[in-house]
Amino acid sequence: MIDPRVRKMAQVLVRYSLGLEAGDHILIQTSDLATPLVQAIYREALRVGAFPQVLAQLEGLSEIYLKEASEEQLRVLTPLDRLAYEQYQHSLVIHAPHNVKALSGVDPRRLAIAQEARRPLTERLMARVGQGGKYCVTLFPTQALAQEAGMSLADYQAFVFAACRLDDDDPVASWQAVSRRQQRLVEFLNGVREIRVVGDGTDLTLSVTGRTWINADGHINFPDGEVFTGPVEDSVRGTIRFSFPGIFQGQEIEDIRLRFEDGRVVQAEAARGQALLDALLATDPGARYVGEFAIGTNERITRFSRNLLFDEKIGGTVHLALGASYPITGGRNRSAIHWDMICDLRQGGEIYADGQPIFRDGRFLLEV
Repeated sequence: MIDPRVRKMAQVLVRYSLGLEAGDHILIQTSDLATPLVQAIYREALRVGAFPQVLAQLEGLSEIYLKEASEEQLRVLTPLDRLAYEQYQHSLVIHAPHNVKALSGVDPRRLAIAQEARRPLTERLMARVGQGGKYCVTLFPTQALAQEAGMSLADYQAFVFAACRLDDDDPVASWQAVSRRQQRLVEFLNGVREIRVVGDGTDLTLSVTGRTWINADGHINFPDGEVFTGPVEDSVRGTIRFSFPGIFQGQEIEDIRLRFEDGRVVQAEAARGQALLDALLATDPGARYVGEFAIGTNERITRFSRNLLFDEKIGGTVHLALGASYPITGGRNRSAIHWDMICDLRQGGEIYADGQPIFRDGRFLLEV
C-alpha cells in the first residue's frame, strides 16, 4: 500500500510546484528507487490531462561514464541530453540514489570537463527559471540518503516529508502561506542596495543594487524555503567560512574559506578536498565569481543532512553559489558550474541591509 504522504507529495508536485494542465508534456528523470513516487505522479499527471514521460537512470552508469569515457566523449552532448533540456517545457528531477558516494573516486579534472560540456544545457535551464517553463527538483527518501544523513530510513522519511509540509492537512495551502510570507520579505529586500554578512570567520559585503530577489516557495525545488538574488558581479568583498562541508557530485570539501576582492575569489582554502576545490574554481573564469546569494527560511529543516536540496534551505543560514547566475535575478555571471555552499548564522551571525541589522542568530528582525 502506498504511503499516503507519497500520494500527497505527488499531488503537490503536479498541481502546485509544476502547475500541470491539460496538454502539458512533462519529463520525469529519476532512478528505479523512486518508483512509488513516480507512479503516483504519473497517475496525477494523467488526471489533469498532461502527458508524462519517464527517463530512468540505471545504477552505476554515471560512474562508468565519468571514469572510462575518453575526454572526447566527456565533451559531447548526446541528442537525448539536448531533447530533455530543450524540448520539454515541464521537467521534474527526482533524486533517489543507490549510492551517494558513487562518484567519489572520479578524478576532479574529469568532473570539471564533463561539467563544462554541459554548460549550454545549464545555461538554458537557468534561463527557463521564472520564464514560463516549469523545472522542479525534488527527492525521494532512499537508504543511501538516510545513511548519509545519519538516520534510519523511517526517521529520514519523516524528516523529508515534514520538510515538504506533507504532514499538514492541506500541503498546498501551507505552501501558499509560505509563499505569501516570503513575498513580503522579497518586497523589502528589493529596496536594499547592499548586504553585509557577519559570523564566525565571515565578514562579507555585496551589492544587490538593481538586482531582483526571488521567492523560492516550492516551485523551483521541493521542498523549498529561501529567498535569493544574483549580486553585482564585481561587488563581493571580504571573507566567508562555510559551516558545513561543500558537497559536489558526492565528494566533500571540508572547512572551506574564501576571500573575495572585486567580486573574485582570490584565496581559497579547505581542510580537506583542496584538489577538488581548486579544480572547480578552475572550471572557467566565471567559477570564481558569485552567481547567487540566498537566505534559507525553511524552519522545518533544522539539521544538516548532507543533501544540498535540504541543507541550503535550513532556516537561519545563508548560502553562496559560485558560478552561473539565474538570469531572472538580473545576474550576469556565466559558468559551467553553479555550486552552493552554506554558512550557518544561528549562533551569533548577523545580516545587515544598507547598514541596518535585519537578521540575528538565525532569525529575521523584520515583521514579515
